[in-house]
Amino acid sequence: MSVRVDGAELFYCRRGRGPVCLVLSAIGTKPYERMMPAQLADHVELVFVDLRGAGRSTGIPSDLTFETLADDLEAVRVDLGAKRVAVLGHSILGVLAIEYGRRRPESVSGVIMVGTPPRADMTWLAAQAAAFFERDASEDRKQVLRGNLAALPPDAPIGRVVIAQTPMRFFDARLDASSLFAEADVNPAVLGHLLGEMTRGWDINTDARPLRSPILLAHGRFDYTVPYTLWNGIAEKLPNATLRIFERSGHHPFVEEPEPFSAAVSDWIGGLR
Repeated sequence: MSVRVDGAELFYCRRGRGPVCLVLSAIGTKPYERMMPAQLADHVELVFVDLRGAGRSTGIPSDLTFETLADDLEAVRVDLGAKRVAVLGHSILGVLAIEYGRRRPESVSGVIMVGTPPRADMTWLAAQAAAFFERDASEDRKQVLRGNLAALPPDAPIGRVVIAQTPMRFFDARLDASSLFAEADVNPAVLGHLLGEMTRGWDINTDARPLRSPILLAHGRFDYTVPYTLWNGIAEKLPNATLRIFERSGHHPFVEEPEPFSAAVSDWIGGLR
């Protein structure tokens, strides 16, 4: 399915039944279609959306701003015929999810941020992640990571680097995660824009717009790319925010703990007004 808005054609696909939840993707919808637990679709209608310029959506990535994003997702919501939607963003896409909620509180029933940092300063985040890994990770986990990184060629593509970082991204340091991203459609221009100009300087506490939509912060205890500890002292100060830590997960709790994740999300969405 697709909808046209401001010179772009936005692709989306649907699965499940219940309250609508938009699942944002910058690498094509296929990986998230595969990774989102099947049981979640028993309680929630998951609508996987390719961002402008990503996956099967057209448009110029550099045209994507928070305002454009809000217009794009509004067009998808209207095309779905949904009065209100929840929106889920994984990793940096959680920033986009919450900014849609800021700009369209009448349309967004709730925001789910999975493995998202409270600041989009990549230099700061890398330093925080490295420090947390050094003090918290087991020696075995550190050894697996060193071996994986040493085996990478100098010009390794981003996909191979991500797989090599498995000890930082998953509870199971030896998980073969390659199949999870098998059909990823990676556009470096999209990722570069998301991690650069679009979110540079973003901090959940600095925007003057109020945070009206309820927020579910979902984090893996063993996420060493975006440590859950970054939310200490922040989560409790946010209005209508719930922090849920998944004790046997890394950066992808929907993969490593599908049943607890599904229960947490479906119960939370079911309690929204």
